[in-house]
Amino acid sequence: MSSRTQNLLDPGFELTLRPMRYPDFYERYRDAIKNTWTVEEVDLHSDVADLARLSPGEQHLIGRLVAFFATGDSIVANNLVLTLYKHINSPEARLYLSRQLFEEAVHVQFYLTLLDTYLPDPEERTAAFAAIENIPSIREKAQFCFRWMDSVEKIDRLETRAERRRFLLNLICFAACIEGLFFYGAFAYVYWFRSRGLLHGLATGTNWVFRDETMHMSFAFDVVDTVRKEEPELFDDELRQQVTDMLNEAVEAELQFARDLCGDGLPGMNTASMRQYLECVADQRLTRLGFAPVHGSENPFAFMELQGVQELTNFFERRPSAYQVAVEGTVDLDEDF
Repeated sequence: MSSRTQNLLDPGFELTLRPMRYPDFYERYRDAIKNTWTVEEVDLHSDVADLARLSPGEQHLIGRLVAFFATGDSIVANNLVLTLYKHINSPEARLYLSRQLFEEAVHVQFYLTLLDTYLPDPEERTAAFAAIENIPSIREKAQFCFRWMDSVEKIDRLETRAERRRFLLNLICFAACIEGLFFYGAFAYVYWFRSRGLLHGLATGTNWVFRDETMHMSFAFDVVDTVRKEEPELFDDELRQQVTDMLNEAVEAELQFARDLCGDGLPGMNTASMRQYLECVADQRLTRLGFAPVHGSENPFAFMELQGVQELTNFFERRPSAYQVAVEGTVDLDEDF
């Protein structure tokens, strides 16, 4: 088969960039370059004073949250290298994935710096980095990720329909459930603090992570769209049910995490509200994937309007320029996007 007639998931390692088969992926790479930021631009000094003002319940929430952050992006990066780069047969797409890997490394560095700042006690930091072993609510989320990584780890070539379906489920899991649900749950806690004038440094760094994750998901769903166009037979009722079940499982795992973080509830933040928020986000992911929503829930967090719940609904269609930061320019730390 000529490489010019290959589908995106056909086995091989296409190297030819001209003529481009998937120029939109190349444009996503170029847009990502304009979105460059560094951890050194995030000032966490004021957060230290804020941490001392938190109630014991809020301090518990922050401790659990940064423990999840400590490993979340590393898991995503590992799947990117071990699965996505291996099977998405487009040099344009691999350019973007290379850039995404850099961004995941920046996120890991940000969370490393965050833990070093928030947890000055070495034993507390060690426990946070080992969260997937010793915190059940974080371990369950990690095991959810690993199950979908393990499902394709042994596949060297996507030769069969079943193998391509397994790859699609891995891609959708990491885009819709992990980056698109687990991280968005975490972002809601951060912006809850921000709405009360607390932890401005954490919110600033999260703004930039939010931008990156938005672009990561947009790229991943573009890959799904491309495969749907090239191989529509993969998108049957079985796949729809598998994706719906997957997102429902992700909601339940994130709710267990919410119960751990919130306990009996905090002012403006509790498990019932988080369930409604997660169901709203899950429906958005299903809709973007072309499947029917299942919950019908609305966003309960007024403070998330600052991020724009309409943007969360439509952020896949936003122009990348809305997220661009000039590499040599300045950044408005209070920028509303």
